[in-house]
Amino acid sequence: MVFNLDFDSSRVSFPHPELADDDGLLAIGGDLSVDRLILAYENGIFPWFSDDSPIMWYAPHERFVIFPENLKISKSMRQTLRSNKFKITVDQAFIEVIENCAKINRKDQDGTWITADMIHAYSELNKVNYAHSIEVWYNNELVGGLYGIYINQVFCGESMFSTVSDASKAALIYLITHFKLKFVDCQFHTPHLASMGGTSISQHEYLSILTEQHASKL
Repeated sequence: MVFNLDFDSSRVSFPHPELADDDGLLAIGGDLSVDRLILAYENGIFPWFSDDSPIMWYAPHERFVIFPENLKISKSMRQTLRSNKFKITVDQAFIEVIENCAKINRKDQDGTWITADMIHAYSELNKVNYAHSIEVWYNNELVGGLYGIYINQVFCGESMFSTVSDASKAALIYLITHFKLKFVDCQFHTPHLASMGGTSISQHEYLSILTEQHASKL
C-alpha cells in the first residue's frame, strides 16, 4: 500500500517501512526538509524520484549492505592503495561530489534521480553533519567520490562517481576502514558491490541493527 504524505512540516511522520509495496515504494509526497529526511533515514526510508514525478519514498524489503568484516579488497586494489596514487579527504568538496554523481553517465540509466532539489536538500544535511562525502583526488583533481547519510553508525550510501579507474572503490574502502560503522547501506545489489563483500539482508534485520542505539553523527 502506498501512502500520501502531508505537506505540513509540523506533522512530519512516515508509515511503518514494512507497509511498503513489493517494489519497496512506501509513500508519495511530503517535502525534503532536514527533519523529514533525518526521520526517514532513522527508519530505513529514503527518497528516490525524478524531476517529472512527485517525491517518492522507498523502504525495500531486502537491503544490500557491506559489513566491515566482510569487506573484500583485491590484490590489485591493495597495490593501488599502497602506491598513494590517490589523496582522500572527507567533507572537503561535498557539493562537487554530489554534482559529479548527478552528471556522470551510467550504463542502462536515462537521466539522474539527483535533482536540483535533492542537491539542495542534501547540502542542508551536510551543514548539520548528517550528510557526508568522501573525495578522491589525483594530481589535485577530483576524480572520484561518494556521498551519503551517517546515522546510528550506519552509512547510507546515496551515490558514487569515478572518472579514473578505482577512484570510487578507493572512496568506499576508505569509508569502511576509517570510520566506526555497523555496515554501509548500498540499497540495491550490483555485481561491483557484491565483489567487494556486499550481501543482502532482510528489512527486519536492517531495522534491528539501525535502531540499536540513538542517532549519532560522523
